[in-house]
Amino acid sequence: MNVKPLVFGIFLGLTSTLASAQVSLNSEQESTDTTFNASFAVDEPYDPFEGFNRVMFGFNHHLDRFILKPVAKGYRAVTPNRVENGVTNVFSNLTEIRNLVNNIFQWKWKKAGNSTGRFLVNSTVGIVGIFDVAKNIGLPKLEGEDFGQTMAAWGVGQGPYLVLPLLGPSTVRDSVGTIADFYVDPVVYIEDDDAALAAGILRTVNTRAQLLSAEELVSGDRYAFFRNAYLQRREYLINDGKVEDEFGSEAEDLEDFEFQDE
Repeated sequence: MNVKPLVFGIFLGLTSTLASAQVSLNSEQESTDTTFNASFAVDEPYDPFEGFNRVMFGFNHHLDRFILKPVAKGYRAVTPNRVENGVTNVFSNLTEIRNLVNNIFQWKWKKAGNSTGRFLVNSTVGIVGIFDVAKNIGLPKLEGEDFGQTMAAWGVGQGPYLVLPLLGPSTVRDSVGTIADFYVDPVVYIEDDDAALAAGILRTVNTRAQLLSAEELVSGDRYAFFRNAYLQRREYLINDGKVEDEFGSEAEDLEDFEFQDE
């Protein structure tokens, strides 16, 4: 039985979930009047499966606590900051493929051009993405796009909030989107299974390591905190950073959210 699709689906989902949590928590730390705040309640979150979701959340939390988090701590302890930043940049560069495809599906041609330029420049001059050369020549890192956002742009409703085993926070729509995103992940197409698996593990551990310094921001009911952070983040991305204030006017948060180093 070929378990490669299952394994990479797990690592892709873990990485996406961890990245979302990273941005949410860092945004909490650097919040402004126009930035969403992960500790604020989402307006009537649609969570009809809360009982099941809490069980899955607890399961995932214990796996993280006893396996992923200790590994991430060890990784950070032995990995120089420059190397960790380089690893982050390499995998960030690979996501430009997913960004490009979904920008095209959403008719976001300017962003599609930006993703194309970033990938070409960083993959060559930036040495397979180790260095983010593109941002210094007018091609900044933009918010990512995925198939969940594409389906939202096509008018597909998000459906109930859902916590998946191993994959973490999601919605019915985003769960379907994760399957589509799997097929535009370049790591999946590495022919050597061992090398591909190693790349998936490295990406997940590297992403988890970047969350270590932000965990202290989590407060109160952890389940509700991460649910609200996830749903608000998704709403923010789907609307391209445009949020409505309490008077109904729109304000755009122009601040780029990037991984923060300790």
